[in-house]
Amino acid sequence: MNKRLGYSLVMLLFFGYSYGQSQTIHATLTDTITQEGIPYASVLLSANKGVISNGDGQFTLHIKKTITEKDSLFISYMGYESKAIPLLHFKDSIIFLNQKAIALNSVMISNKHYTPEEIMDKVNENLSKNYPKTLTKKRIFFRQSNQQDMSKMNYTFVKSSIDALNKNLLDSLLQSIPKKDAHYTEILCDLYVNSELPKQKINLIKACELYDKDNEIGIDYMEKKFKKIIKENVKTNSYFKIKSGLFGTKIEEGKLFKSEKDTTDAEALKKALEAKKKRELARKTNFAKYKMKRMTKLFDELFFVKDSKLNFVLKSSRYDFTLEDFTYVGEDPVYILNFEPKWRADYKGKLYINADDFALVRVDYSNVKPIKSISILGISYKEHIDKGKLFFNKGEDEKYHLSYLEKETGGISGIRRPLKIIEKNKHVKGRRKQNELSLKLDFSITNLNKSELVIFDSEDITATSFDAFKEKNELLPTYLPAYDADFWKGHTIMAPNDAIKAFTVKK
Repeated sequence: MNKRLGYSLVMLLFFGYSYGQSQTIHATLTDTITQEGIPYASVLLSANKGVISNGDGQFTLHIKKTITEKDSLFISYMGYESKAIPLLHFKDSIIFLNQKAIALNSVMISNKHYTPEEIMDKVNENLSKNYPKTLTKKRIFFRQSNQQDMSKMNYTFVKSSIDALNKNLLDSLLQSIPKKDAHYTEILCDLYVNSELPKQKINLIKACELYDKDNEIGIDYMEKKFKKIIKENVKTNSYFKIKSGLFGTKIEEGKLFKSEKDTTDAEALKKALEAKKKRELARKTNFAKYKMKRMTKLFDELFFVKDSKLNFVLKSSRYDFTLEDFTYVGEDPVYILNFEPKWRADYKGKLYINADDFALVRVDYSNVKPIKSISILGISYKEHIDKGKLFFNKGEDEKYHLSYLEKETGGISGIRRPLKIIEKNKHVKGRRKQNELSLKLDFSITNLNKSELVIFDSEDITATSFDAFKEKNELLPTYLPAYDADFWKGHTIMAPNDAIKAFTVKK
């Protein structure tokens, strides 16, 4: 995951230094000894305002205000000496951090008799004190990545009564389906969060999507080709029986064919344009709402939320805890606890707990067994990956606020069963059965989804302010066929990883 110094020197470029003006900083945090990047380090301008380095130790920070002698960048990471760099004189694209020598302080000495279970009890007792439940407005950068791999795509051709619908055609159609696909979405927004109500609000500021449109074209081509053959060989008043093993369904006559609109009819054309306009508006609104719902779901899974599946705090009796070590975040001593499921629990991982106030400041977790597993009559689905990271920073209100969330899920879907499509027609004399296509399918698809959420700023707001804000959400994401570093110029985001940087549509 981490890259060497030489690679960082090639990839990174610092620019934008100018006294009295805004500036953009691109840099890599690097271990002085190992020369490796330091991932997930906190880079702050002030309490709870800043960014986090990505998995390679890289970060991008845009500073809009006028820089003065008093302004500094504060960098901290567990087990490393904290660093403050005056912004007025900042000009390095590589920032070296030294590993910190660990020594017991008075707090650790006085608390060292706590058992892991007692530490977890303290964490639970202090949840309401350490984590706020207030109305907030959060400036968020949200990145979603989806990787899809058609790992198996086999079929056995049994028979077809339609000459054009033969094995050669099916082979060519299947070739048009993309075997691998990647889709990235990035948004910058203000999220209005009401922790007491399911209703949240979003103000979308900027968004982009990176994907290969040709993959969609390939699927469209397959669909159009298939429909053309069906229309040329099947009666319009036919109905269809689709059978797979013991199961079957019926498509009523006429449902397979949709009549084309007569564009010479002015009234029909007007209605079609109005319908298109409504769909476009709905698409804009739904894009923002979908992203808001996804982010809200991530907030709902935080360990201090009732009924969260990350229940290693609220239902700690289901887990075994062991004290692994301790370290420092800045000057704050931190316990490191390992946890594993004892019974009826799904996760294992590490908890980093402030030894002064027993706040969880970092969580690393992963599932120990499939979250979902279904296999029935040749259809299977297994969600075998569910892991993530949570980071919290202490704000000026002495509460701990989420600063970074990472969640990765993955699953395998499969189908291995026969398929028959039978055309029947009750208007034809004699035998109703007209045509039949019979196959045996053996497909499997793997999906890997990753969400990264960075909170740059969080401020308390009143109920009046929350109610007064009206959502517009008329913004759609900009399509990018390749990664464009200039798209986010002037905005603070989480630096992209190497896969995103390298993404480009193959010509």
